[in-house]
Amino acid sequence: METQRVVEFPLQNMDKRPRKRPRLTWDMSPLVPPPPKVLPAIYCGHEFTNGTVPNYAYSFIYDKGVLRNGSPPWRPDDKDGHYVFAVGENLTPRYRILSKMGEGTFGQVLECIDNERKEIVAIKIVRSVHKYREAAMIEIEVLQKLVRHDIGGTRCVQIRHWFDYRNHICIVFEKLGPSLYDFLRKNSYRSFPIDLVREFGRQLLESVAFMHDLRLIHTDLKPENILLVSSEFIKVPDYKFLTRSTKEGAYFKNLPKSSAIKLIDFGSTTFEHQDHTYVVSTRHYRAPEVILGLGWNYPCDMWSVGCILVELCSGEALFQTHENLEHLAMMERVLGPLPQHMVNGADRRAEKYISGGVHDWIGQRVQLREKNLIMQHVDHSAGDLIDLLQGLLRYDPADRLKAREALRHPFFTRDMGRCGFPL
Repeated sequence: METQRVVEFPLQNMDKRPRKRPRLTWDMSPLVPPPPKVLPAIYCGHEFTNGTVPNYAYSFIYDKGVLRNGSPPWRPDDKDGHYVFAVGENLTPRYRILSKMGEGTFGQVLECIDNERKEIVAIKIVRSVHKYREAAMIEIEVLQKLVRHDIGGTRCVQIRHWFDYRNHICIVFEKLGPSLYDFLRKNSYRSFPIDLVREFGRQLLESVAFMHDLRLIHTDLKPENILLVSSEFIKVPDYKFLTRSTKEGAYFKNLPKSSAIKLIDFGSTTFEHQDHTYVVSTRHYRAPEVILGLGWNYPCDMWSVGCILVELCSGEALFQTHENLEHLAMMERVLGPLPQHMVNGADRRAEKYISGGVHDWIGQRVQLREKNLIMQHVDHSAGDLIDLLQGLLRYDPADRLKAREALRHPFFTRDMGRCGFPL
């Protein structure tokens, strides 16, 4: 049986879609016999609750010298440094694995039962790679700051606990529902009703304003990183499909029972005073100043919000591209010419994208302007929404709407009693 020890590890001030990859099966016999020369340890962080950080760490594994509900046999990580696990076994004596919820470049997320608090949680298990471990510790610092200020815990996902297990940083979160992207995908990319988009947009902007007030820039806002609080949904008739679809089930679409959402994934979140990396944001939601190498700040989040709102009310990404020149050309086709001062100030690494002139690039795939795209899917409030989007999708970041300015826009303040979706 594997010997384990518990060491308190307090946190101090440390400085086209999610990629999938093939998994190695966890039940294959390891090619090299385990055990490592140094037995792994569990380094424990703090429990986090809203507004306070209690002074207790992870509960003792040993009870009168006897190991309780021991951890699984030691297995080597896979070739990419991902933790290899089996559904049904313990992650640690406190957490039992129920299912795999997702995976990304950072690692994977497991659904687990917390045997101490008797609740279902989501545990982000970071790859045992130095740069991802460093990023995880910064994310924990951000999460700690958020949980201390997010009174009521309504804006961002709540961290429960964190620990270092077998060289993997593990962050324990409250369990939430599906992402807005997953909901769209499982709904055949059929758009949300405009009133529901309004509620999503209001909460998203409130969360972004909250982060910006704390001098934090999310840098990776996208539908995948916005989660519904509840997984419950209802089926409603989809009148747009009644006359032109005979596919079974196409007459109905799903809508969430509650419009409550929370932001997740703060692995790329940047403090205002930190050095800013050259490229941020997932491609479809990346602001023009990032592509042009002009530097970025809070406004890059606002550009992403604009792209997200279009996608939620249309069912498709505004800029479906994987290449910088095409991306800039699409922006020009939708929003008009890039300002000359931004083109002139482009970083030398971005010059190749504009040296030939974006105007000369013919984007055959770009056929719809912003207004046409919105008008196809919005039966009312179209004018207010288009005006809001034009404020969020301004090329010059200095002219772009700030989060609190956007919240005062008529799209959110006019006819506030119209929406029937609960918060």
